Amino acid sequence: MGSHKDLIVYQKAFDVAMRIFEMTKQFPKEEKYSLIDQIRRSSRAICVNLAEAYRKRIYKAHFIAKLTDADMESTETQTWLDFALNCNYLSRQDYEYCMQQMSEIGRLLHYMQTYPEKYQPK
Repeated sequence: MGSHKDLIVYQKAFDVAMRIFEMTKQFPKEEKYSLIDQIRRSSRAICVNLAEAYRKRIYKAHFIAKLTDADMESTETQTWLDFALNCNYLSRQDYEYCMQQMSEIGRLLHYMQTYPEKYQPK
């Protein structure tokens, strides 16, 4: 494996973070310093934690810890998506797409946490 960018989970997380960025451009301006900033930060933090995990993969405990942080950020993003839907800032279709992607990201992170040796350098 050459880079964290080669990981499917990273690619999915990056794509959904960019989708969230685009969607939040339409949110009300009064949400700028609350929901918009929070959901953008948490969705991007999934990618950042994956990048850090990849660089720390030689140390199993550090690798798993950073993956756990990525999973935590994914769960936070899902909570912000719930708020956005209930405030009528998101369409049901956009919400369902993002939640499906977050669910898949969670499954991939769980797999990586369960089998960290598959990601350690040879």
